[in-house]
Amino acid sequence: MGQPKERILIVDDEKNIRLTVSYTLQPLGYQVETAVNGEEALHKLKEASYSLVLLDLRMPGMDGMQLLRHIARDYSDVPVAIITAHGTVENAVDAMKLGAIDFIRKPFTPAELRDLVAAILERRQMLATAQRDYAGLLTLVKHLISVRQFDEAGRYAKEAVGRDPSRPEAFNLLGVLHRLLGHEGDAQKNFRVALDLDPAYQPARENLSRTADPVRRHEAPNLG
Repeated sequence: MGQPKERILIVDDEKNIRLTVSYTLQPLGYQVETAVNGEEALHKLKEASYSLVLLDLRMPGMDGMQLLRHIARDYSDVPVAIITAHGTVENAVDAMKLGAIDFIRKPFTPAELRDLVAAILERRQMLATAQRDYAGLLTLVKHLISVRQFDEAGRYAKEAVGRDPSRPEAFNLLGVLHRLLGHEGDAQKNFRVALDLDPAYQPARENLSRTADPVRRHEAPNLG
């Protein structure tokens, strides 16, 4: 099968979950390692590099939220996806505020898990290889919007503005992000900045028109 594509760490105190994830991902060529609690996971993170951590929130000893804080502080380049049980989705949302990038609910199917892992690693690869010129940043922002990674998209949109504040495209994308987050006033401001820079820039004109029309507010935004 060749060399494993990526190393993935599963952190869960439930043996059946560790086995299920391992059996699902190993045939795809991933190198899968496991930890039964936060302490063991931290030890493994110190010893090796990982492309992804799949993390349960409820564990004895150091729980998932405590471990996530350690990862955010010391291993911020390692993406973390949360494994959450029914009824704890709110906790998963809190975890995403601390830096987790996605979550999957138990019970999950092998296909759901494979799709989640593939999407996360694809995004990671794209972030690693993306061109940091203005056009490359715009492409990256649009991709991140499409997978609903709005915080990351906002950071790169602002970076694009810093690269060339005289162009309208990045301001339009910032407006789109504010709209998706429900910040209509900020969205309108960015669309107007885009139009001030280029009155002929049609995506910003369309988006601004939609913010003022209750009937059109639910239309898909024009990313340009």
